[in-house]
Amino acid sequence: MKLKLVPARTGAVWVKLGMQTFLKQPLALAGLFFMFMAVMSVTTMVPVVGLPLAMTLLPAATLGLMAATREATQGKFPMPLILFTALRAGPAKLRAMLTLGALYAGGFMLAMGVSYLVDGGGFARLYLGGSAPTAELLQSPGFQSAMWTFIGLHLPLSLMFWHAPALVFWHDLPPLKSMFFSIVACFRNFWAFTVFGLAWMATIVVAVLALGTLGSMLGNPAMLGVMLFPALMLLASMFFTSLYFTYRDSFELETPLPAPDAA
Repeated sequence: MKLKLVPARTGAVWVKLGMQTFLKQPLALAGLFFMFMAVMSVTTMVPVVGLPLAMTLLPAATLGLMAATREATQGKFPMPLILFTALRAGPAKLRAMLTLGALYAGGFMLAMGVSYLVDGGGFARLYLGGSAPTAELLQSPGFQSAMWTFIGLHLPLSLMFWHAPALVFWHDLPPLKSMFFSIVACFRNFWAFTVFGLAWMATIVVAVLALGTLGSMLGNPAMLGVMLFPALMLLASMFFTSLYFTYRDSFELETPLPAPDAA
């Protein structure tokens, strides 16, 4: 396995491939994404340990969505159990994936804890769904400082885990080594990932503006509020579909990857 350098325009290609692949199997990939969201939501409801447990499972669930995307690129219909691919691959890989998840959970909780210290928990409660946003809260200096503190800590954490689940599962790398290669790959392809992020942000803005314009043309401004959530969920499904392509093009494989077990 070797790192690959790709031009900046590849970031836009990843977005395009994510959308095209999603549209090949929209029911399967959307259904898997909603299963993913449901598993995360239900897990967070477990008293006391729910949030760290959900964060521990996140890398494994993300790997499941990547495996589903691989299936779709091969013209196959991803079955629901593929979401749990990382948890059904034997004790060694299960242990490695859960270790990776524990490291992510620890980093996430640390970032959230630091933000709590900045503003007394206002941002943390809003982020975790424990309070409703108010104009006063969103405009307060403490909230904004906590938000940027969390973003500053969580961004490098995200880059360390961007490719890590795939590297642990498909390449048998130890969790810490996979995190190292992940963040190195992201920095080596900095401009491609920058274009990737900007392209997705632009896509979301265009979708929101299109829904707002359509509602105004139909004389129904409330349409934006009704349609916004499902539209954003579909875009989120496409985003997670595109993650596989960022991994595939960032590493040169010396041997073909094994086919995922979709049974």
